[in-house]
Amino acid sequence: MGRFDSLTLSMNTRYLPQRVVSLQPSATVTLAGLRLSKKIVACTKWCVEVCPEVADSAIVADSWTAKAEQILAAKPDLVIAAVPYQTEAISEILRAGIPFLGLAPHSLEDVYHDIATIARIMGVEETGHEIIGKMEREIDTVSKRATGAPRRPRVYCEEWGKPLIHSQGWVAELVAAAGGQFLGQPGAQTRPRTVFETDPDILVMAWCGAGDRVPLEKVVEQRGWQELRAVKAGKVFCIPDEFLNTPAVTLLDGLRALAWAIHPELFPAVERVRRIQSAKVEVRSA
Repeated sequence: MGRFDSLTLSMNTRYLPQRVVSLQPSATVTLAGLRLSKKIVACTKWCVEVCPEVADSAIVADSWTAKAEQILAAKPDLVIAAVPYQTEAISEILRAGIPFLGLAPHSLEDVYHDIATIARIMGVEETGHEIIGKMEREIDTVSKRATGAPRRPRVYCEEWGKPLIHSQGWVAELVAAAGGQFLGQPGAQTRPRTVFETDPDILVMAWCGAGDRVPLEKVVEQRGWQELRAVKAGKVFCIPDEFLNTPAVTLLDGLRALAWAIHPELFPAVERVRRIQSAKVEVRSA
């Protein structure tokens, strides 16, 4: 969950940051949702992909590869990052007396906490509550609609392909809200054979940094998954990276995508979600 360094800035003061460096797309999306994108003076290339409105900001390395000299050159009065951090760079930032907010969400509750924390620090707490309320209401609406489905398909969601890593905890919660059963341990590694043996009803690929470009047919072929029921039924999907791996309001796009993938009889198709009808044929949903 969010952590603001109290040694460099007390949250009880009325000081409001004016120059923010964001090393995490979720923070950039949240700031944009709070209508504060103009206060972002530097961010990562991944932030720009998810949030094009910050394209004029200086580009710096992300949390894991962060370079202190790049960040300090932007003259920030707040740096926001997420685990895993580049420890040496963060230490140098703190030594320079620059406030630092570190995020490490695992669940939807953590995501809400981080949004509220950023909003409070930036002096727009009410707007933060509005964003959280919007997320809670839509998730609840989808969950209630999915309750009417006759069954809950078993869903394998993958965040990374080499090695195979299950999607995070908040994705498991979204799968449940969309009327499915999340297979495996969120965030843990697995093996192609393990997935094969569970024979999921639905396969979802959302690789970090891959956008909507996961090569579905190639993945199925290389892993020997042609006989899985999901493949035979055309239930293999690529959901854009930012829909599921950016823990911010963008998760609502992921929720809609999962809802359609799991219960197409109840929910409409979502643009940019790709699927294959077999190991050889791919079609787009929109």
